[in-house]
This record gives sequence, C-alpha cells and structure tokens, in this order.
Amino acid sequence: MDTTTMNITVFGGSQPKPGSPAYDEALKLGRMLAERGHTVLTGGYIGTMEAVSRGAVEAGGHTVGVTCEEIETWRAVKPNGWVKEEIRRKTLLERLETLITVCDAAIALSGGPGTLAEIALMWNLMLVESLPRRPLVLVGDGWQSVFDQLYKAFDVYIPGNQRELVRFAKDVETAMERVESRD
Repeated sequence: MDTTTMNITVFGGSQPKPGSPAYDEALKLGRMLAERGHTVLTGGYIGTMEAVSRGAVEAGGHTVGVTCEEIETWRAVKPNGWVKEEIRRKTLLERLETLITVCDAAIALSGGPGTLAEIALMWNLMLVESLPRRPLVLVGDGWQSVFDQLYKAFDVYIPGNQRELVRFAKDVETAMERVESRD
C-alpha cells in the first residue's frame, strides 16, 4: 500500500483546550499527518478531534469528521470548523464502526472512557478477524501504564499474539513512524 494515501483515524479525548499540552500535541499530529499526505479522520467535535483537524487543515490536508445524532443530543456540540467532510451517523456505535472500519491505521492520544472504548473495540475486531489487521498505535505513558496493568492482571486471558496488535509510542513522532512502517 502507498503510505502517502492512508486514511488515519485519530482517537482522543474531548477535554483538551487550545494552548494545553494535549491540544498542542494533537495539533502537531494533525500537521504531521497532512504533511505526509494522509487523510485525517476524527470524531469531528471538540478537544483532540478539533486540534488534530485544525493541524491537518492548516497544513493543507483533508479532514473527515464522523459525527452522530446521539452525541449532539447528549451534549450541545456541533462539528468543529476544521472538518472538511462530514460523515453523519445516527448512533455512537455506528460512528465508532465507521471510524474503525474506514481507516488504514489508528492513533490514540490521551483520553477517557470514550477513547478506551474506541481502542478496545478496534483491538477486539482485529482479534476476532472481523477487521483486517492494521496499525493501532497508542501514544504516551498513560496508555502504556494502563495496558501494562491490564496485561499483568489478566495475563492468561491476553496471550502475546493478541498483545502484538496494540503498539505503543512515546510521542507523536514515534507514532507516525510506527504507522508508516506498518509496525
């Protein structure tokens, strides 16, 4: 596959605000993705999603926001201004399915339960071979720590061949290397 034309989904929390370290990291990732010719997919709203989309657009890239009615009913939010193309879904599950199935790779930045759900669903779909294997790269010490604890506590349930589907990166630069090398 030509890595210059990948669709890359970025998962991450809705909490980061402009000027915060997490927002700036997402902004940087968006720029890096666009500079390499990748299409950026996000959940389309605020926080990490806004920052990644903004970085990509400012670098001349294309962004896709996968939005849904359930989110907008739950929280008064609309797609961010950096979304160039919107894919609208009715439910959160349909939204997650789209983000996961249309990408060639996924990168997860820091986040909460929603980000964890995205990671877990994508990982599990690859485990049961409903989704072809593709890079799933988790950025930062937080995810590394969470998964180290998961692997330790549930060692017998998560053999090595399943662990290999989730990769870790200390920063967004390393994440880019892992995605583009398909590592």
